[in-house]
Amino acid sequence: MPETGPLHVPTAAKSIGDYAAVVGRDIIAELREKAEKFKGARVLNVNSTAYGGGVAELLYTLVPLMRDLGIEAEWRLMAGHDAFFHVTKAMHNALQGAPVPWTKEMEATYQQVTEENAEAFPTDYDFVIIHDSQPAGILGQIIENRGKPSGKWIWRCHIDLTETFEPVWDFVKPMVDTFDAAIFTLEDFVKPGLEVSRVALIPPSIDPLSVKNIPMDPFMVEEVLRRYGIDMARPLIVQVSRFDPWKDPMGVIDAYRIVREKIPGVQLALIASMAHDDPEGWEVYTKVDEYREGDEDIRLLSNLQDVGGLAVNAFQRAADVVIQKSLREGFGLVVAEAMWKRKPVVGGNAGGIRLQILDGQTGFLVNSVDECAERVIHLLEDPEAARVMSTWAHEHVKENFLSTRHLMDYFDLFYKLCL
Repeated sequence: MPETGPLHVPTAAKSIGDYAAVVGRDIIAELREKAEKFKGARVLNVNSTAYGGGVAELLYTLVPLMRDLGIEAEWRLMAGHDAFFHVTKAMHNALQGAPVPWTKEMEATYQQVTEENAEAFPTDYDFVIIHDSQPAGILGQIIENRGKPSGKWIWRCHIDLTETFEPVWDFVKPMVDTFDAAIFTLEDFVKPGLEVSRVALIPPSIDPLSVKNIPMDPFMVEEVLRRYGIDMARPLIVQVSRFDPWKDPMGVIDAYRIVREKIPGVQLALIASMAHDDPEGWEVYTKVDEYREGDEDIRLLSNLQDVGGLAVNAFQRAADVVIQKSLREGFGLVVAEAMWKRKPVVGGNAGGIRLQILDGQTGFLVNSVDECAERVIHLLEDPEAARVMSTWAHEHVKENFLSTRHLMDYFDLFYKLCL
Protein backbone atom coordinates (compact mmCIF):
# COMPACT_ATOMS: atom_id res chain seq x y z
CA MET A 1 0.00 0.00 0.00
CA PRO A 2 1.64 3.33 -1.01
CA GLU A 3 2.26 5.92 1.68
CA THR A 4 -0.01 8.40 -0.07
CA GLY A 5 -3.06 6.18 0.46
CA PRO A 6 -5.73 5.12 -2.04
CA LEU A 7 -5.12 6.18 -5.63
CA HIS A 8 -6.70 9.45 -6.70
CA VAL A 9 -8.81 9.33 -9.89
CA PRO A 10 -8.69 12.49 -12.03
CA THR A 11 -11.92 13.65 -13.66
CA ALA A 12 -12.57 16.21 -16.39
CA ALA A 13 -14.30 19.45 -15.41
CA LYS A 14 -18.06 19.77 -15.92
CA SER A 15 -20.41 22.74 -15.61
CA ILE A 16 -23.79 22.35 -13.93
CA GLY A 17 -25.04 25.29 -15.99
CA ASP A 18 -24.79 23.19 -19.14
CA TYR A 19 -27.58 20.95 -17.85
CA ALA A 20 -30.13 23.76 -17.88
CA ALA A 21 -30.72 23.06 -21.56
CA VAL A 22 -31.86 19.55 -20.59
CA VAL A 23 -33.70 19.92 -17.25
CA GLY A 24 -34.54 23.64 -17.21
CA ARG A 25 -33.13 26.63 -15.32
CA ASP A 26 -35.47 26.17 -12.35
CA ILE A 27 -34.01 22.75 -11.56
CA ILE A 28 -30.48 24.12 -11.76
CA ALA A 29 -31.38 27.03 -9.49
CA GLU A 30 -32.86 24.62 -6.93
CA LEU A 31 -29.76 22.45 -7.11
CA ARG A 32 -27.45 25.44 -6.57
CA GLU A 33 -29.52 26.44 -3.53
CA LYS A 34 -29.18 22.97 -1.99
CA ALA A 35 -25.45 22.87 -2.72
CA GLU A 36 -24.86 26.29 -1.13
CA LYS A 37 -25.12 24.74 2.36
CA PHE A 38 -22.11 22.52 1.60
CA LYS A 39 -19.72 24.92 -0.18
CA GLY A 40 -16.19 24.04 0.84
CA ALA A 41 -17.20 20.66 2.30
CA ARG A 42 -14.79 17.81 1.60
CA VAL A 43 -16.52 14.80 0.01
CA LEU A 44 -14.69 11.58 -0.84
CA ASN A 45 -15.99 8.68 -2.97
CA VAL A 46 -14.21 5.32 -2.76
CA ASN A 47 -14.66 2.27 -4.98
CA SER A 48 -12.45 -0.36 -6.60
CA THR A 49 -12.26 0.47 -10.32
CA ALA A 50 -12.11 3.56 -12.51
CA TYR A 51 -13.61 1.88 -15.57
CA GLY A 52 -15.86 -0.96 -16.63
CA GLY A 53 -18.80 -0.56 -14.30
CA GLY A 54 -21.79 1.59 -13.46
CA VAL A 55 -20.24 3.03 -10.29
CA ALA A 56 -17.32 4.45 -12.23
CA GLU A 57 -19.69 5.96 -14.79
CA LEU A 58 -21.65 7.67 -12.03
CA LEU A 59 -18.54 9.10 -10.39
CA TYR A 60 -17.11 10.52 -13.61
CA THR A 61 -20.17 12.80 -13.62
CA LEU A 62 -21.12 13.38 -9.98
CA VAL A 63 -17.63 14.22 -8.70
CA PRO A 64 -16.87 17.05 -11.17
CA LEU A 65 -20.41 18.43 -10.88
CA MET A 66 -20.04 18.61 -7.10
CA ARG A 67 -16.78 20.49 -7.63
CA ASP A 68 -18.49 22.94 -9.95
CA LEU A 69 -21.06 23.54 -7.20
CA GLY A 70 -18.31 24.58 -4.79
CA ILE A 71 -17.70 21.29 -3.00
CA GLU A 72 -14.22 19.80 -2.61
CA ALA A 73 -15.14 16.41 -4.08
CA GLU A 74 -12.61 13.62 -4.67
CA TRP A 75 -12.60 10.06 -5.94
CA ARG A 76 -10.11 7.44 -4.82
CA LEU A 77 -9.63 3.73 -5.59
CA MET A 78 -9.10 0.99 -3.09
CA ALA A 79 -5.90 -0.93 -3.83
CA GLY A 80 -6.13 -4.70 -4.25
CA HIS A 81 -4.56 -7.70 -5.97
CA ASP A 82 -6.05 -10.50 -8.08
CA ALA A 83 -6.76 -12.78 -5.12
CA PHE A 84 -8.64 -9.97 -3.38
CA PHE A 85 -10.80 -9.27 -6.44
CA HIS A 86 -11.63 -12.97 -6.77
CA VAL A 87 -12.87 -12.82 -3.18
CA THR A 88 -14.88 -9.64 -3.74
CA LYS A 89 -16.43 -11.05 -6.92
CA ALA A 90 -17.58 -14.04 -4.88
CA MET A 91 -18.94 -11.60 -2.29
CA HIS A 92 -20.79 -9.71 -5.02
CA ASN A 93 -22.39 -12.89 -6.33
CA ALA A 94 -23.26 -14.08 -2.82
CA LEU A 95 -24.90 -10.80 -1.88
CA GLN A 96 -27.11 -11.18 -4.96
CA GLY A 97 -28.12 -14.69 -3.89
CA ALA A 98 -25.56 -17.15 -5.26
CA PRO A 99 -24.44 -19.90 -2.82
CA VAL A 100 -20.71 -19.40 -3.40
CA PRO A 101 -17.86 -21.33 -1.77
CA TRP A 102 -16.88 -19.21 1.26
CA THR A 103 -13.89 -19.93 3.50
CA LYS A 104 -11.92 -18.46 6.39
CA GLU A 105 -9.02 -18.04 3.96
CA MET A 106 -11.20 -15.81 1.76
CA GLU A 107 -12.19 -13.75 4.78
CA ALA A 108 -8.52 -13.43 5.74
CA THR A 109 -7.60 -12.21 2.24
CA TYR A 110 -10.31 -9.59 2.41
CA GLN A 111 -9.28 -8.47 5.89
CA GLN A 112 -5.60 -8.23 5.01
CA VAL A 113 -6.16 -5.99 1.98
CA THR A 114 -8.69 -3.92 3.93
CA GLU A 115 -6.20 -3.37 6.77
CA GLU A 116 -3.51 -2.29 4.27
CA ASN A 117 -5.88 0.26 2.73
CA ALA A 118 -7.05 1.52 6.12
CA GLU A 119 -3.49 2.16 7.33
CA ALA A 120 -2.90 4.93 4.80
CA PHE A 121 -6.48 6.09 4.43
CA PRO A 122 -7.03 9.86 4.86
CA THR A 123 -9.88 10.70 7.24
CA ASP A 124 -10.10 14.50 7.12
CA TYR A 125 -13.34 14.58 5.11
CA ASP A 126 -16.81 15.85 5.93
CA PHE A 127 -18.51 13.03 4.01
CA VAL A 128 -17.07 9.72 2.79
CA ILE A 129 -19.15 7.57 0.41
CA ILE A 130 -17.97 3.96 0.23
CA HIS A 131 -19.34 2.10 -2.78
CA ASP A 132 -20.32 -1.56 -2.47
CA SER A 133 -18.58 -4.40 -0.64
CA GLN A 134 -14.98 -4.11 -1.83
CA PRO A 135 -14.06 -1.16 0.45
CA ALA A 136 -16.84 -1.73 3.02
CA GLY A 137 -14.45 -2.87 5.75
CA ILE A 138 -12.19 0.17 5.71
CA LEU A 139 -14.18 2.20 8.22
CA GLY A 140 -14.21 -0.61 10.79
CA GLN A 141 -10.43 -0.93 10.54
CA ILE A 142 -9.96 2.83 10.95
CA ILE A 143 -12.21 2.85 14.03
CA GLU A 144 -10.33 -0.09 15.54
CA ASN A 145 -6.89 1.44 15.03
CA ARG A 146 -7.43 5.22 15.04
CA GLY A 147 -10.87 5.84 16.51
CA LYS A 148 -14.07 7.08 14.85
CA PRO A 149 -13.40 9.70 12.16
CA SER A 150 -15.07 13.08 12.59
CA GLY A 151 -16.89 13.09 9.24
CA LYS A 152 -20.04 11.22 8.20
CA TRP A 153 -19.48 7.87 6.50
CA ILE A 154 -22.04 6.50 4.04
CA TRP A 155 -22.20 3.01 2.55
CA ARG A 156 -23.67 3.08 -0.95
CA CYS A 157 -24.99 -0.37 -1.94
CA HIS A 158 -25.55 -0.66 -5.70
CA ILE A 159 -26.73 -4.27 -5.79
CA ASP A 160 -29.86 -6.29 -5.04
CA LEU A 161 -29.74 -7.68 -1.47
CA THR A 162 -33.17 -9.30 -1.43
CA GLU A 163 -31.85 -12.90 -1.40
CA THR A 164 -28.35 -12.77 0.06
CA PHE A 165 -26.29 -15.88 0.74
CA GLU A 166 -26.32 -15.56 4.51
CA PRO A 167 -22.75 -16.70 5.38
CA VAL A 168 -21.39 -13.83 3.30
CA TRP A 169 -23.98 -11.31 4.51
CA ASP A 170 -23.08 -12.30 8.09
CA PHE A 171 -19.50 -11.34 7.23
CA VAL A 172 -20.43 -8.04 5.56
CA LYS A 173 -23.18 -6.80 7.92
CA PRO A 174 -20.94 -5.87 10.89
CA MET A 175 -18.88 -3.71 8.52
CA VAL A 176 -21.96 -1.89 7.25
CA ASP A 177 -23.28 -1.35 10.78
CA THR A 178 -20.29 0.93 11.53
CA PHE A 179 -21.53 3.54 9.01
CA ASP A 180 -23.59 6.63 9.75
CA ALA A 181 -25.92 5.95 6.83
CA ALA A 182 -26.58 3.49 4.03
CA ILE A 183 -27.97 4.21 0.58
CA PHE A 184 -30.00 1.68 -1.39
CA THR A 185 -31.73 1.87 -4.75
CA LEU A 186 -34.99 0.28 -3.59
CA GLU A 187 -36.68 -0.25 -0.24
CA ASP A 188 -36.77 -3.98 -1.03
CA PHE A 189 -32.96 -4.01 -1.02
CA VAL A 190 -32.71 -2.84 2.61
CA LYS A 191 -31.79 -5.83 4.77
CA PRO A 192 -33.82 -6.37 7.95
CA GLY A 193 -31.73 -5.91 11.08
CA LEU A 194 -29.34 -3.37 9.59
CA GLU A 195 -28.10 -1.17 12.44
CA VAL A 196 -27.07 2.02 10.66
CA SER A 197 -28.82 5.07 12.07
CA ARG A 198 -30.14 6.33 8.72
CA VAL A 199 -31.19 4.65 5.47
CA ALA A 200 -31.75 6.62 2.24
CA LEU A 201 -33.30 5.45 -1.02
CA ILE A 202 -31.43 7.06 -3.93
CA PRO A 203 -31.66 5.50 -7.40
CA PRO A 204 -28.65 5.92 -9.70
CA SER A 205 -28.73 8.24 -12.71
CA ILE A 206 -27.40 8.81 -16.20
CA ASP A 207 -25.56 11.84 -17.47
CA PRO A 208 -27.47 13.24 -20.48
CA LEU A 209 -24.37 15.17 -21.57
CA SER A 210 -21.88 12.31 -21.43
CA VAL A 211 -20.35 10.87 -24.60
CA LYS A 212 -22.60 7.83 -24.15
CA ASN A 213 -25.78 9.90 -24.17
CA ILE A 214 -25.29 13.05 -26.24
CA PRO A 215 -27.17 13.30 -29.56
CA MET A 216 -25.42 11.71 -32.52
CA ASP A 217 -25.71 12.48 -36.21
CA PRO A 218 -27.40 9.53 -37.97
CA PHE A 219 -24.57 9.37 -40.48
CA MET A 220 -22.05 8.99 -37.65
CA VAL A 221 -24.18 6.26 -36.07
CA GLU A 222 -24.22 4.39 -39.36
CA GLU A 223 -20.47 4.80 -39.84
CA VAL A 224 -19.71 3.45 -36.35
CA LEU A 225 -21.90 0.38 -36.82
CA ARG A 226 -20.48 -0.41 -40.25
CA ARG A 227 -17.04 -0.44 -38.64
CA TYR A 228 -18.21 -3.36 -36.52
CA GLY A 229 -19.89 -5.22 -39.38
CA ILE A 230 -23.52 -4.37 -38.65
CA ASP A 231 -25.90 -4.37 -41.62
CA MET A 232 -28.06 -1.26 -41.18
CA ALA A 233 -30.70 -2.69 -43.52
CA ARG A 234 -31.55 -5.51 -41.08
CA PRO A 235 -33.12 -5.37 -37.58
CA LEU A 236 -30.72 -5.03 -34.66
CA ILE A 237 -31.15 -6.16 -31.04
CA VAL A 238 -28.61 -4.84 -28.52
CA GLN A 239 -27.74 -5.70 -24.92
CA VAL A 240 -25.05 -3.61 -23.20
CA SER A 241 -23.77 -5.15 -19.97
CA ARG A 242 -20.82 -6.92 -18.41
CA PHE A 243 -20.22 -10.53 -19.37
CA ASP A 244 -21.80 -11.71 -16.14
CA PRO A 245 -24.14 -14.65 -15.42
CA TRP A 246 -26.58 -12.27 -13.70
CA LYS A 247 -27.04 -10.44 -17.04
CA ASP A 248 -28.09 -13.77 -18.63
CA PRO A 249 -26.24 -13.44 -21.95
CA MET A 250 -27.08 -17.08 -22.81
CA GLY A 251 -30.76 -16.30 -22.27
CA VAL A 252 -30.44 -13.31 -24.59
CA ILE A 253 -28.98 -15.56 -27.29
CA ASP A 254 -31.81 -18.06 -26.76
CA ALA A 255 -34.38 -15.27 -27.16
CA TYR A 256 -32.61 -14.01 -30.29
CA ARG A 257 -32.80 -17.49 -31.81
CA ILE A 258 -36.56 -17.60 -31.24
CA VAL A 259 -36.94 -14.11 -32.75
CA ARG A 260 -34.87 -15.13 -35.78
CA GLU A 261 -37.32 -17.93 -36.59
CA LYS A 262 -40.07 -15.30 -36.99
CA ILE A 263 -37.93 -12.45 -38.31
CA PRO A 264 -35.07 -13.82 -40.44
CA GLY A 265 -32.04 -11.57 -40.74
CA VAL A 266 -32.22 -10.13 -37.23
CA GLN A 267 -28.84 -9.31 -35.69
CA LEU A 268 -27.69 -9.35 -32.05
CA ALA A 269 -24.90 -7.30 -30.46
CA LEU A 270 -23.74 -8.11 -26.93
CA ILE A 271 -21.54 -5.24 -25.78
CA ALA A 272 -19.54 -5.24 -22.56
CA SER A 273 -16.87 -3.35 -20.70
CA MET A 274 -14.20 -5.58 -19.17
CA ALA A 275 -13.32 -4.27 -15.69
CA HIS A 276 -10.14 -5.12 -13.80
CA ASP A 277 -12.08 -5.88 -10.59
CA ASP A 278 -14.24 -8.52 -12.37
CA PRO A 279 -12.08 -11.64 -12.96
CA GLU A 280 -15.20 -13.65 -13.87
CA GLY A 281 -15.74 -11.58 -17.01
CA TRP A 282 -13.29 -13.52 -19.19
CA GLU A 283 -14.74 -16.87 -18.14
CA VAL A 284 -18.26 -15.77 -19.06
CA TYR A 285 -17.06 -14.23 -22.34
CA THR A 286 -15.51 -17.55 -23.34
CA LYS A 287 -18.70 -19.47 -22.53
CA VAL A 288 -20.85 -16.98 -24.46
CA ASP A 289 -18.48 -17.15 -27.43
CA GLU A 290 -18.86 -20.93 -27.50
CA TYR A 291 -22.62 -20.70 -27.03
CA ARG A 292 -23.14 -18.53 -30.11
CA GLU A 293 -21.79 -21.47 -32.19
CA GLY A 294 -20.08 -19.32 -34.78
CA ASP A 295 -23.20 -17.34 -35.68
CA GLU A 296 -21.83 -14.29 -37.50
CA ASP A 297 -24.99 -12.32 -36.74
CA ILE A 298 -24.17 -12.47 -33.00
CA ARG A 299 -21.40 -10.01 -32.21
CA LEU A 300 -19.54 -9.97 -28.90
CA LEU A 301 -17.89 -6.59 -28.46
CA SER A 302 -16.12 -4.80 -25.62
CA ASN A 303 -13.67 -2.04 -24.80
CA LEU A 304 -10.99 -4.47 -25.99
CA GLN A 305 -12.32 -3.93 -29.53
CA ASP A 306 -12.23 -0.19 -28.88
CA VAL A 307 -15.95 -0.05 -28.10
CA GLY A 308 -16.11 2.98 -25.83
CA GLY A 309 -18.83 5.40 -24.84
CA LEU A 310 -19.33 6.81 -28.34
CA ALA A 311 -19.71 3.37 -29.90
CA VAL A 312 -22.16 2.27 -27.19
CA ASN A 313 -24.14 5.44 -27.89
CA ALA A 314 -24.23 4.56 -31.58
CA PHE A 315 -25.31 0.95 -30.97
CA GLN A 316 -28.11 2.01 -28.63
CA ARG A 317 -29.34 4.60 -31.12
CA ALA A 318 -29.21 2.12 -34.01
CA ALA A 319 -30.98 -0.66 -32.11
CA ASP A 320 -34.53 -1.53 -33.04
CA VAL A 321 -34.96 -3.07 -29.58
CA VAL A 322 -32.68 -2.95 -26.53
CA ILE A 323 -32.66 -5.87 -24.10
CA GLN A 324 -31.48 -5.97 -20.50
CA LYS A 325 -32.41 -9.50 -19.49
CA SER A 326 -30.92 -9.41 -15.99
CA LEU A 327 -31.76 -12.07 -13.42
CA ARG A 328 -30.62 -9.77 -10.60
CA GLU A 329 -30.03 -6.06 -11.10
CA GLY A 330 -29.20 -3.28 -8.67
CA PHE A 331 -30.36 -0.69 -11.20
CA GLY A 332 -29.04 -1.11 -14.74
CA LEU A 333 -27.90 2.26 -16.07
CA VAL A 334 -28.06 0.89 -19.62
CA VAL A 335 -31.84 0.65 -19.34
CA ALA A 336 -32.17 4.39 -18.64
CA GLU A 337 -29.58 5.14 -21.34
CA ALA A 338 -31.62 3.36 -24.00
CA MET A 339 -34.91 4.85 -22.78
CA TRP A 340 -33.33 8.31 -22.87
CA LYS A 341 -32.51 7.68 -26.53
CA ARG A 342 -36.17 6.83 -27.18
CA LYS A 343 -35.57 3.14 -27.70
CA PRO A 344 -38.01 0.38 -26.67
CA VAL A 345 -36.51 -1.75 -23.90
CA VAL A 346 -37.30 -5.31 -22.86
CA GLY A 347 -35.91 -5.88 -19.37
CA GLY A 348 -35.75 -8.67 -16.84
CA ASN A 349 -38.34 -8.31 -14.08
CA ALA A 350 -35.62 -7.73 -11.50
CA GLY A 351 -34.46 -5.14 -8.99
CA GLY A 352 -33.95 -1.59 -10.17
CA ILE A 353 -35.12 -2.37 -13.70
CA ARG A 354 -38.64 -2.27 -12.25
CA LEU A 355 -38.09 1.37 -11.24
CA GLN A 356 -37.35 2.28 -14.83
CA ILE A 357 -39.66 0.06 -16.85
CA LEU A 358 -43.33 0.56 -16.06
CA ASP A 359 -44.53 -2.62 -17.72
CA GLY A 360 -46.43 -1.96 -20.92
CA GLN A 361 -45.88 1.80 -20.70
CA THR A 362 -42.17 2.67 -20.71
CA GLY A 363 -41.03 -0.81 -21.77
CA PHE A 364 -41.70 -4.47 -21.11
CA LEU A 365 -40.72 -6.57 -18.07
CA VAL A 366 -40.18 -10.27 -18.72
CA ASN A 367 -39.60 -13.38 -16.61
CA SER A 368 -38.43 -15.90 -19.19
CA VAL A 369 -36.68 -16.39 -22.52
CA ASP A 370 -39.99 -17.03 -24.26
CA GLU A 371 -41.53 -13.83 -22.87
CA CYS A 372 -38.46 -11.88 -23.91
CA ALA A 373 -38.63 -13.18 -27.47
CA GLU A 374 -42.38 -12.55 -27.65
CA ARG A 375 -42.00 -8.91 -26.60
CA VAL A 376 -39.09 -8.31 -28.97
CA ILE A 377 -41.07 -9.75 -31.88
CA HIS A 378 -44.05 -7.53 -30.98
CA LEU A 379 -41.88 -4.40 -30.97
CA LEU A 380 -40.16 -5.30 -34.24
CA GLU A 381 -43.49 -5.99 -35.95
CA ASP A 382 -45.28 -2.91 -34.58
CA PRO A 383 -42.95 0.09 -34.91
CA GLU A 384 -45.72 2.57 -34.00
CA ALA A 385 -46.26 0.85 -30.64
CA ALA A 386 -42.50 0.91 -30.14
CA ARG A 387 -42.40 4.64 -30.92
CA VAL A 388 -45.16 5.51 -28.44
CA MET A 389 -43.53 3.41 -25.72
CA SER A 390 -40.15 5.02 -26.40
CA THR A 391 -41.62 8.52 -26.00
CA TRP A 392 -43.04 7.64 -22.56
CA ALA A 393 -39.70 6.06 -21.66
CA HIS A 394 -37.73 9.20 -22.48
CA GLU A 395 -39.99 11.36 -20.31
CA HIS A 396 -39.80 8.89 -17.43
CA VAL A 397 -35.99 9.09 -17.45
CA LYS A 398 -36.04 12.88 -17.71
CA GLU A 399 -38.24 13.16 -14.63
CA ASN A 400 -36.50 10.57 -12.47
CA PHE A 401 -33.08 9.35 -13.52
CA LEU A 402 -30.80 12.23 -14.54
CA SER A 403 -27.66 13.37 -12.70
CA THR A 404 -29.28 16.57 -11.42
CA ARG A 405 -31.87 14.62 -9.41
CA HIS A 406 -29.13 12.35 -8.07
CA LEU A 407 -27.15 15.33 -6.77
CA MET A 408 -30.24 16.78 -5.08
CA ASP A 409 -30.78 13.49 -3.27
CA TYR A 410 -27.19 13.49 -2.05
CA PHE A 411 -27.46 17.02 -0.72
CA ASP A 412 -30.73 16.16 1.05
CA LEU A 413 -28.98 13.24 2.76
CA PHE A 414 -25.96 15.36 3.74
CA TYR A 415 -28.32 17.89 5.30
CA LYS A 416 -30.13 15.22 7.35
CA LEU A 417 -26.83 13.78 8.54
CA CYS A 418 -25.79 17.20 9.83
CA LEU A 419 -28.93 17.74 11.95
